[in-house]
Amino acid sequence: MKRNIFIVIALAIIISGCTKVPFSGRKQLRLLPSTQMNAMAFDAYSQFLNENQISTNHQYKSLVSNVGNKMKNSISSYLNSKNMKDRIAGFQWEFNVVKDNQVNAWAMPGGKVVFYEGIMPKCKDETGVAVVMGHEIAHIIAKHGNERMTQGLLAQMGGLALDVALEKQPEQTRNIFLAAYGVGAQVGMMLPYSRTHEKEADRIGLIIMAMAGYDPGEAIGFWQRMEQSGGGQIPEFLSTHPSYDTRIQELKKHLPEAMKYYNGTSSGKKGNKGNKKGDNGNKKGNKGKFKIGGN
Repeated sequence: MKRNIFIVIALAIIISGCTKVPFSGRKQLRLLPSTQMNAMAFDAYSQFLNENQISTNHQYKSLVSNVGNKMKNSISSYLNSKNMKDRIAGFQWEFNVVKDNQVNAWAMPGGKVVFYEGIMPKCKDETGVAVVMGHEIAHIIAKHGNERMTQGLLAQMGGLALDVALEKQPEQTRNIFLAAYGVGAQVGMMLPYSRTHEKEADRIGLIIMAMAGYDPGEAIGFWQRMEQSGGGQIPEFLSTHPSYDTRIQELKKHLPEAMKYYNGTSSGKKGNKGNKKGDNGNKKGNKGKFKIGGN
């Protein structure tokens, strides 16, 4: 009898924890409170910035900040209009660049984003930054890290509640958290994101950059540059993703959906293209005119 009650309670918890990801509609299991995830992210983010050197390259910092804020505003407006503002509840958006040659970028709950200097020349211009930024913001909007950490706690710590895990095994819990958001190298046997998450972030990332007024079709050129300059090696922050060729084909498949947001024909708000002057003072919106130079 007790066993049956336990099963019923467990099923109820799992069902209550099932939600749908915006745009893709995929069902996901995430059992951890967003307030706790945000609090952990704020602490981990501050610690990371204290332990790593902030970039002194003003061009890099300005580009990342400008693109990040445009995307923050557009996705926040969209989620609010769709009664999904809980996805960004308690966010304290922040965009930083660290002095590191890794070709890497990541984002944590609460809107905490980091670019590494090494990825900036690969971006080439503002639109390239938007491709990477859209992908990273997509991960946090889709709550992929929460999903991954739920899996990690269930697999490695027997399903302990987050507050209990933090009290009893703080170091292991912190490692699971960092692994769930792709910070640093592989921790244990957990990679930052699954292939499902990476594909979903690619799809949603196209939409987010389109909402902010960036042509999602430019993502194809970005990944072609990455392939040419990277010698066929997938960078660390996308290490679970398929090959570049497969990725580009998937992006092409989702472009028509993203272009609806870019052209203002979808239910999302129209981007910066064609309705307001862009940052260059013209009427063509964000076309990646800001080229990235040397250090």
